[in-house]
Amino acid sequence: MNFSTYIRGIFKGLRSLAGGMSVTGKEFLTPKVTMEYPENRKTLVISDRWRSELIMPHDEQNEHACTACGICMINCPNGTIRVVSASIDTEEGKKKKILDKHLWDYGSCTFCNLCVISCPSDAIVFNNDFEGAVFNRSKLVHQLNHTGSKLREKKREPLPANSEKTTDK
Repeated sequence: MNFSTYIRGIFKGLRSLAGGMSVTGKEFLTPKVTMEYPENRKTLVISDRWRSELIMPHDEQNEHACTACGICMINCPNGTIRVVSASIDTEEGKKKKILDKHLWDYGSCTFCNLCVISCPSDAIVFNNDFEGAVFNRSKLVHQLNHTGSKLREKKREPLPANSEKTTDK
């Protein structure tokens, strides 16, 4: 290594240091904004893209859209979701799987949204309620389906009385 390469290296390092210090100086001189939480709860604006709590929406009749397929549980990268299902006999004598418990561990969730994206019936969504602090870790496990809730039945259109399938040749 010769002397000129050594000097060029020093000046290159100083130029890099000056560039970093200029960014730091600009940030130092900008006014800071402090959100005075919790005093500003009523005026606090949270982004629509914020994902905080997984919920299962229920309608007025305490019905949900979860079919207990378990796809959300399979796609969860760290096992945060656990779907417990039960099997019942229908009036037609067929076996049907129903949701018993849909458990979600808030404490180990990475909020990656894979469960919501992969749900075929759009039964779970993230809301943007951000206050999830608790004093006991056992309170971080949430049951998403409400007590006594059941699967929302699909409304089927009755076929007309004279409906016959015809094929055009």
